[in-house]
Amino acid sequence: MAISQHLGQFYINGAWVDPLPGGETIGVENPATEEIVGQLALGSEADADRAILAARAAFDAWTVVPVAERIALVKKLLEVYNSRYEDFAQAMSTEMGAPIEWARGAQAWAGQVHIESTIKAAEEMTWEYMRGETRIVMEGIGVCALITPWNWPMNQIACKVAPALIAGCTMVLKPSEIAPLSGLLFAEICHEAGVPPGVFNLVNGAGPVVGARMSSHPEVDMVSFTGSTRAGTAIAAAAAPTVKRVAQELGGKSPNIILASADIHEAVKAGVAGCFGNTGQSCDAPTRMFVPRDKAEAAYAAAKEAAAEVVIGPSSDSATTMGPLISKAQYDKVQRLIQAGIDEGAKLITGGTGRPQGVNRGWYVQPTIFGEVTNEMTISREEIFGPVLSILPYDSLDDAVRMANDTPYGLAAYIAGDRDEARVLARRLRAGTVNLNYPDWDTFAPFGGYKQSGNGREYADWGIHDFCEIKGVVGWGA
Repeated sequence: MAISQHLGQFYINGAWVDPLPGGETIGVENPATEEIVGQLALGSEADADRAILAARAAFDAWTVVPVAERIALVKKLLEVYNSRYEDFAQAMSTEMGAPIEWARGAQAWAGQVHIESTIKAAEEMTWEYMRGETRIVMEGIGVCALITPWNWPMNQIACKVAPALIAGCTMVLKPSEIAPLSGLLFAEICHEAGVPPGVFNLVNGAGPVVGARMSSHPEVDMVSFTGSTRAGTAIAAAAAPTVKRVAQELGGKSPNIILASADIHEAVKAGVAGCFGNTGQSCDAPTRMFVPRDKAEAAYAAAKEAAAEVVIGPSSDSATTMGPLISKAQYDKVQRLIQAGIDEGAKLITGGTGRPQGVNRGWYVQPTIFGEVTNEMTISREEIFGPVLSILPYDSLDDAVRMANDTPYGLAAYIAGDRDEARVLARRLRAGTVNLNYPDWDTFAPFGGYKQSGNGREYADWGIHDFCEIKGVVGWGA
């Protein structure tokens, strides 16, 4: 069932409850059709308070449950997730307008694989050890506020909830109110898996209301946030007076350096696919492609060829490869930035403003590629979050590295070409993840950013460590 029966409720202390007076509702839109599929209850500060206090009350008992039993519970959660796999795919296809095959093979899969990776990492972790006469102990940090985005709903929920549970934390999850269906399903499977009351709680709401209250609440020990850099700075400021730990995975403007040694045709086409995946709505998308200047025209031709292979259509059609943007607000932003590229003199290789030909509803945009881009142009500076690729010619590798690092962001980077040359170059790029020759997604690699792309790391044991405090029991062995 893609539309949860609990759209008007929150999950607090092991039960579905109605909002307290003072909350509002918002229509949940399918961005592929612009149809409202349901009305979502938005919580108030009071709703956030009761969820936080439920998590606080549950913490002492949960955090002393042996690690093996916590892992066993997350294994049960995975089992229930797998039994509802198609429901998750349908929910994300509806709330995001995502093509159904992408929803199954990427969006729903991401939640599954991250739970699996967290379990495996937890089983292999050393939770306690001796250093001299001191016992080093990893234990849960406390009550965690988890605030997740709309662009990879299950990816980010699984990356936060699974490690927090295993670390021995209790939590309140606030999914994006724009794409809330999969988050409500996740609360349903937590209940079915037997997560104890108060350990996992969910409150939907607006960031400036529920998110702000969660970030500032004195009973919250940690905030884990994924979203925009603008919102991340507000959360950090709200958390500062109570000296919480704040883990943030924020924006990106990831460079993709195509080396002279690369097959320009194949490397560019793969780079376009990486940029356009998830309709360009990924924080680590390779949106700035750097190509040797003498191969720029070949790169433009290959990029245009790759864009022509994109199939835009109904999300229910298995042949569709690109869905809409998430909302009218995002559509308007992307239109503004495409126009900025045109106005500032970039060469429009393909695409442009407006909907694709033959499309008259849904927040679809034309896959757009610009050539002859310079690093000073708006389309090179701002995170667009849509299927818009900037191709920047370079004269030397030093030139490419300078431009690649000339950004306030540092989430990811990409290099295509000779492996030995790429390995050397990887050390010069200021990014949390550097991908060589378009590798498969590694859910055991650390994921997080340098600079204004955030702090902390997610995935597997990296994520577990973020939810742990480190205790030294001195004299243990004396």
